[in-house]
Amino acid sequence: MHTIPKDYPPFLYIPCLEHVRETAGAEAVYRTTKDGRTALLVYSALDRLHACCGEDQPWFGLPTHELQRLYDVRPFDVVYADVYVPEERREPGPQRQVR
Repeated sequence: MHTIPKDYPPFLYIPCLEHVRETAGAEAVYRTTKDGRTALLVYSALDRLHACCGEDQPWFGLPTHELQRLYDVRPFDVVYADVYVPEERREPGPQRQVR
């Protein structure tokens, strides 16, 4: 994974597949970009995650400096912050396409 930009917030909210009580049990949602890269969407605040992904989107919190842990479990090519996901693209599933 590349260096985390200095302007990233210290804590991130990350969409996951199911509601979890503990971060250790969370499985992050990854998306596929138009050019085939694997993307991880992260949010700088919980209200932004809800506004961009819907109130029912499961999530977990992670200190930004621990993003490497996610990469080590499942490498990703790009991280997008605070991206709006249109309602028609919010279907459940481990791989979703970013348009």
